Amino acid sequence: MTDLLFRGGPVFTAASPAPAPAGAVLVRDGVIAAHGPEPEVVRQARPGHDTVDLDGRLILPGFTDAHVHPVQAGLERARCDLSETYGLAGYLEVIHAYAAANPGKEWIDGGGWDMSAFPGGLPHASQLGFLDRPAYLIQRDHHAAWVNHRALELAGITRDTPDPADGRIERDADGTPSGVLHEGAMELVGLLTPRPTPDDLTAALLDAQEYLFACGVTGWQDAIVGSYAGSVDQLPVYLSAAESGRLKARVVGALWWDRARGAEQIGELLGRRALADGLDRFRATSVKIMQDGITENFTAAVIEPYCRCGGTGLSYIEPAKLNGYVAELDRHGFQVHFHAIGERAVREALDSLTGTDPANRHHIAHLQVIEPSDVPRFAALGVTANLQPLWATHHAQMDELTLPFLGEERSAWQYPFADLLARGTRLCAGSDWPVSSPDPLQAVHVAVNRTEPGGSVHASYPTALTPFLPGQALGLGDALTAYTAGSAWINRSPAGTIAVGAPADLVVLDRDPFALPPEEIWTTRVAMTFIDGECVYR
Repeated sequence: MTDLLFRGGPVFTAASPAPAPAGAVLVRDGVIAAHGPEPEVVRQARPGHDTVDLDGRLILPGFTDAHVHPVQAGLERARCDLSETYGLAGYLEVIHAYAAANPGKEWIDGGGWDMSAFPGGLPHASQLGFLDRPAYLIQRDHHAAWVNHRALELAGITRDTPDPADGRIERDADGTPSGVLHEGAMELVGLLTPRPTPDDLTAALLDAQEYLFACGVTGWQDAIVGSYAGSVDQLPVYLSAAESGRLKARVVGALWWDRARGAEQIGELLGRRALADGLDRFRATSVKIMQDGITENFTAAVIEPYCRCGGTGLSYIEPAKLNGYVAELDRHGFQVHFHAIGERAVREALDSLTGTDPANRHHIAHLQVIEPSDVPRFAALGVTANLQPLWATHHAQMDELTLPFLGEERSAWQYPFADLLARGTRLCAGSDWPVSSPDPLQAVHVAVNRTEPGGSVHASYPTALTPFLPGQALGLGDALTAYTAGSAWINRSPAGTIAVGAPADLVVLDRDPFALPPEEIWTTRVAMTFIDGECVYR
């Protein structure tokens, strides 16, 4: 194989917080053979090598997304996709067009709507009354679904239908279901929707993979591999894609923990993990436990009641039982990947991880609210903080549906990235796509600035330019390291750094963000993406 030489630009290795200027990287047989000052590296290149002239652009390790849902994202991109518009008028226009273009579809399914586009965060079934068939549209955060009256009728949901233990049916004043299903209630309708075929799932995965390559993402952890909220199990499509060589990224699947069951499912999880043994690109070594919901619908588990509305949210697994389940998963060598939004859920996750083996690389994702006394526990327990930086800004959902209900003191505990780092916590990062953009550079911009990335959002929502708890901002090098070396570490990936002997999973940016004013980091784009030295995006 011909040597590949990158020269003429700064090199961010993820081993230090700043790039090395005027560096070079030499790739041989798919691995990094040398890196450092350009003259030294150039001398090691074999005759006839190929050259990429960086021309001042930054080269860095490929990004690893530590919390993402690519198959679901690919499916939603192929359905009624509301994620590229905002507001009721825009949503109805897309739904009208999709229904007209797909007259033979039994259901109108898809999603991507934003709670902040509706008064109180709630759409209504009557707004979909023009449809001639049932509709099931998942909210952007995937913690609620907007359905029409036809879907409610098919599911048999009436004013007499009780709320499930892990969810809520939104109702009008007279008790009639209004058309929004929260959390576990989503499955009452979601399981009735048409099931995607294996071909649908394969197309979704491969479409998502190409999209992620364009964002510089060369590996990821799929945060739900199993059936949740009406979705189908993604394990077979990952196994098939890995066996056939179509899966090029380095992927770990987090097997879904069914919160309606108990320890009896661990044997099944072991069997599912074994199905991926020996595969080069996919392993199923993590288990995803969703311990609570989200703040905007008051299902995030908090210690003190929500302001204005009361209630303390939902802990999906009773803490005493959770401790036993996590201990057994840990004994079997599973990594535990927690969803925890509210401060009580974060504490319950940390409590359950007390005494577990740090070598299993457990991590807690989202971490919206952390009670300050729990911040130092991450490093003490060897638990990694899995950050979704894009959420740490002033946006409508934060300002209108979160801050008034958390209260002033608790609002100040949100997304404490800098405090976690200062306490010695290992950081990794992810997008939660399709909940939010999969572009790591947009997330890095937010981690550094604590403001929304630039663009039209600023004109429509000027508060987006006001830093959100700016004392919790990260440096650019720390943010990039979390999204490269930190997330690769979580996945036990051999990539994630530019080091001799590491796989040549690399990204060339169109500029050097270290040379930009911090408020312009968001303008950076991916120019090229490589896996094992092979260009997968240009």
